[in-house]
Amino acid sequence: MSPWSFSTEVTVRFAETDAQGIAHHAVYLVWFELARVEYLQAHAGGYQRLRDEGIESTVVEVSVRYVAPARFDEKLTLRARCTDLRRVSFRFEYLIERGGETIAEGWSLHSIVDATTLRPVRMPAWLQEAMETAEAAALS
Repeated sequence: MSPWSFSTEVTVRFAETDAQGIAHHAVYLVWFELARVEYLQAHAGGYQRLRDEGIESTVVEVSVRYVAPARFDEKLTLRARCTDLRRVSFRFEYLIERGGETIAEGWSLHSIVDATTLRPVRMPAWLQEAMETAEAAALS
């Protein structure tokens, strides 16, 4: 498997936890999105650039495997990489760590669609090139 091409940090906020101080399972999807949006900002000019071009990146499918709980005020590392680039879709893979220990991992599948019709459209060359370049840099 290729190395992780992007990482960012997050601290578990009180609002993201239940009465026991454990992060709610749904917040992991929010953290995946945070990593994905920051990845696009770092490598492809940001998610807003897609929107400015009249396209969206819709989530088609998502999966999370929970390994260990995250708790209030813990510092987590969110890792992301883009894989399986196709004409109208791509996949992001994620790893969430606490001090080097995996606490969750997962992936999301995305389709490039016209912002108005929500019909699939071909991925713009600039977007594909940006993600390919980011992933190639991680390999070197």
